[in-house]
Amino acid sequence: MLDNLNLTTLLIYGLPFLAAFVWYIARRRRNDREGSARLTEAVEAGLNEPASLHPVIDPRRCLNSMACIAACPENAIGIIGGKVQLVNAGACIGHGACMAACPHDAIRLVFGTSKRGMDIPFVKPNFETNVPGLFIAGELGGMGLIRKAVEQGRQAIESIAKLKGGAFSHDVVIVGAGPAGISASLAAKEKKLRFVTIEQEDSFGGTVYHYPRHKVVMTAPVQLPIVGKMKFGEVSKERLLEFWQDVARRTRLEINFLERMESVKPDGPGFLVVTSRGRYRTRSILLAIGRRGTPRKLGVKGEEQPKVVYRLIDPEQYRGQHVLVVGGGDSALEAAVACAGESGTRVTLSYRSEAFSRVKQKNRERLQQAEASGRLKLLMSSNVAEIGADSVAIDQGGKKLKLKNDAVIVCAGGVLPTPLLREIGVQVETKYGTA
Repeated sequence: MLDNLNLTTLLIYGLPFLAAFVWYIARRRRNDREGSARLTEAVEAGLNEPASLHPVIDPRRCLNSMACIAACPENAIGIIGGKVQLVNAGACIGHGACMAACPHDAIRLVFGTSKRGMDIPFVKPNFETNVPGLFIAGELGGMGLIRKAVEQGRQAIESIAKLKGGAFSHDVVIVGAGPAGISASLAAKEKKLRFVTIEQEDSFGGTVYHYPRHKVVMTAPVQLPIVGKMKFGEVSKERLLEFWQDVARRTRLEINFLERMESVKPDGPGFLVVTSRGRYRTRSILLAIGRRGTPRKLGVKGEEQPKVVYRLIDPEQYRGQHVLVVGGGDSALEAAVACAGESGTRVTLSYRSEAFSRVKQKNRERLQQAEASGRLKLLMSSNVAEIGADSVAIDQGGKKLKLKNDAVIVCAGGVLPTPLLREIGVQVETKYGTA
């Protein structure tokens, strides 16, 4: 009878433990398979290099709480070999939710990797650079998140408002009308500072303005000066730009569009800012520009024509036309596929390399579908030689091609403003996996 009692006790207490253990092992194996598959996919697609700020996980501190995985909306973190790691670095946008969620302090955020450096300007906690009176906020400082850029723009103006000394026509010149620039402009207006905001483009938005039509922009609620809380979760590019425009109307915020900063010169405790439209003597400068800088050009004959652009705004405008898209990144593939989806449009995608290396798998699949349908033609290992009025000349492996053409969309990235920063005197450090 005692043996039966022991057996019953063992079954009552042992079976649930055994079931839990079996479930744990099965879940761990499933997580390992999923993590390994996502890592393999990212490596094969050339997407396992982070674009900006990203987490590094200390395996000695990590106790696999999986809180970081649950906190990552981009699904960039997974488990391999029983350890948490970044399995899709290309999807990471650096918001730091994983670090905040980790209960064991096992995550830190860094810029760049041991193989791929990232240029980051020196910025103090108050957003001032090593050049007194020159401030940086937003994407240029390495933080591309909209909500972070908004917060930094506001905080930078709080620091600028404390500056004293010198007789200048302006307290601050704000360069850029993206999220950081708009927030900074509102803060400057709220504090009654003498300021001017210049923007080289013809619209609000900064980097957001260059996104393809209807692209969903991830953001989060954030406090805007004068306006109050900006209550967005997921929002399209168009809706966000409409919001900025409405804010400008309601607050009577003035932005000098199509005005480009050309040079900055010391002027006592302040600066002389020379632009394409004027000169400003100012106590301080806030650079709220993006990291994409000036669009990279092809440097070929005929590129100055109006039909050549450096971003896709609306594919519908190319309906029924012969379009050449140049580039091999996600923006180039997205532009080519979007234009190919328009009725009667014939698209050619030219890329200088033999294969795409850093593009999302979904974009690869959409490109293959468009090519299979006959709406899109790929010219790999090719370079544009000349752009004519109604044609383009392309060199593909020594073979000269002449294609009928109505429009050219160049998606070759941008020239980073690092030389500008160094010319002004801002210290720029190349980060290789450091904070």
